[in-house]
Amino acid sequence: MVDLHLAAAHIFLACGHTDMRKSIDGLSVRVTQQFRMDPYQSALFLFCGRRRDQIKALLWQEDGFVLLYKRLENGRFPWPNTPADVREITPQQYRWLMEGLALEQPHAVHKIPPKICL
Repeated sequence: MVDLHLAAAHIFLACGHTDMRKSIDGLSVRVTQQFRMDPYQSALFLFCGRRRDQIKALLWQEDGFVLLYKRLENGRFPWPNTPADVREITPQQYRWLMEGLALEQPHAVHKIPPKICL
């Protein structure tokens, strides 16, 4: 999938499964009604099908929505299964997800905020 996360300030993952027959209008209604969020904000919204082999991405740009679709030919996305939740993920987690890796990598080096010396 294209690196759309570079064009968005936030990346949100719609946990659970989404009906992949939904188009831009259906997905933006889900963002508005179920998650109480603005689909027109600078955010990439990710949705996954029941079989976890398909992802749709919704992104508002200045003149309209971009809708991308990715279907794996072999394998499944490691998708969270809590249907009512939306979860913000980092650009690194987005890359892991697109590579078929879990959102939480137990052996990844985690960033630590700088210590303030007085």
